[in-house]
Amino acid sequence: MKASTKAPTKKATPGGTAAAKKTTATKATAQKTATTKKAAAKKTTTTKKAATETATEKTVPAKKATTKTAPAKKGTTSKVTAAKKVPAAKTATATKAAAKKAAAKKAAAAKKAPPSKKSPQQALPPDPALVRRARRINRELAEVYPYAHPELDFENAFQLIIATVLSAQTTDLRVNQTTPALFAKYPTPEDLASANPEEVEEILRPTGFFRAKTKSVIGLSKALVEEFGGEVPGRLEDLVKLPGVGRKTAFVVLGNAFGRPGITVDTHFQRLVRRWKWTDETDPDKIEAAVGALFPKSEWTMLSHHVIFHGRRICHARKPACGACPIAPLCPAYGEGETDPEKAKKLLKYEKGGFPGQRLKPPQAYLDAGGIPAPPLGAG
Repeated sequence: MKASTKAPTKKATPGGTAAAKKTTATKATAQKTATTKKAAAKKTTTTKKAATETATEKTVPAKKATTKTAPAKKGTTSKVTAAKKVPAAKTATATKAAAKKAAAKKAAAAKKAPPSKKSPQQALPPDPALVRRARRINRELAEVYPYAHPELDFENAFQLIIATVLSAQTTDLRVNQTTPALFAKYPTPEDLASANPEEVEEILRPTGFFRAKTKSVIGLSKALVEEFGGEVPGRLEDLVKLPGVGRKTAFVVLGNAFGRPGITVDTHFQRLVRRWKWTDETDPDKIEAAVGALFPKSEWTMLSHHVIFHGRRICHARKPACGACPIAPLCPAYGEGETDPEKAKKLLKYEKGGFPGQRLKPPQAYLDAGGIPAPPLGAG
């Protein structure tokens, strides 16, 4: 009989069944526990979510409130903008104020400064001791040169202004020897204004720089004809506008043709007033101002003649005749030149040295004092 191939069926034992039941129960419990944990986790998540939502809901009103206050923010922005604009306005105001302040300072400075139109002869009050010494020197010179005069020959204002312009870079003597022929051919401004330049150049050749001088005197004559009817003006402001006429020339004309006081600051005048310590200035206008402050205006013209005469005759540029100088005790520069009296006498010029002067037709007072007229051009 063949054996059966079916595996024997195990019989369930009461103990096995109990174990299986126990295992199933354990699994069920574990499953239940897991489910509980999931539920708890889900609940926790839900709670957190609810809490978050609650928090969000609580913050929403604040946000809305912020949104509601937006107009206030806009208002604030407007205020800020306005505030920003205010400083700009203030800055503009401050700038205007600063500009006004600067203008006020400038005006105050302008008031303190001497007006530009005023003559530079008006200066600050000088040292009284200097004034006394300067005036004493002028009094001494007036005694030595009572006949002091302009050393250019002239018969009217036109001749004087032309002669003064020609005296640049040459001596008065040379001009005086040249002008007789010039004025004989061109006696009036109208004549000289229409003159042939080449013919004028030939006459003025002995004075040097004759081309430039020809241009100056013809231009000057034209200006007199066109602007002043052929007459020489008697005002400083008019004279200095003429071609070739500066303050020095203008004061020569004003003082000697019109009798109006003026200081003539030529090279001799500049040299002597610095030697005497009347001023340390080197600019002619400043010298004029400084010296003018030392003397009354009425003395200016004769003061110029006294100083220039002394500079040409005794107080020379290179070798002053200190030993023969009548104002030696008053001179701060005494000793710069020859101090020996006998040697100093040999340095004297013109009438002081017994020589001819610079004018062909000098004033009678000069001739009475022993002065000798200058010879005409080409003589001796």
